[in-house]
Amino acid sequence: MLHTVNKSPFEKTTFESCLNHARPGDAVLLIEDGIYAAVKGTAVADRIAGLNGDLSLYALGPDLAARGIQETALCDGISVVDYGGFVDLVAEHDVTQTWL
Repeated sequence: MLHTVNKSPFEKTTFESCLNHARPGDAVLLIEDGIYAAVKGTAVADRIAGLNGDLSLYALGPDLAARGIQETALCDGISVVDYGGFVDLVAEHDVTQTWL
């Protein structure tokens, strides 16, 4: 399953809810303000590190750029994708769950 999260983890509990429901082998794509969950050095970063690679984590590059976040500021294990990569992720997964 592909999960998409578009809310900041510092304003909503959407990201945490997503992680609580995601299963090993699922993918999580952070888009819009959801990309703030990808930034290292936060309490959310500790949560990501605790996943131990059970989930594939992605951040949408154009949304990082729109918010002035460099790829070097991201937690280890998060891959950056462009819009084409977003489409590829949707095509690779049978089900997409959007967390609003």
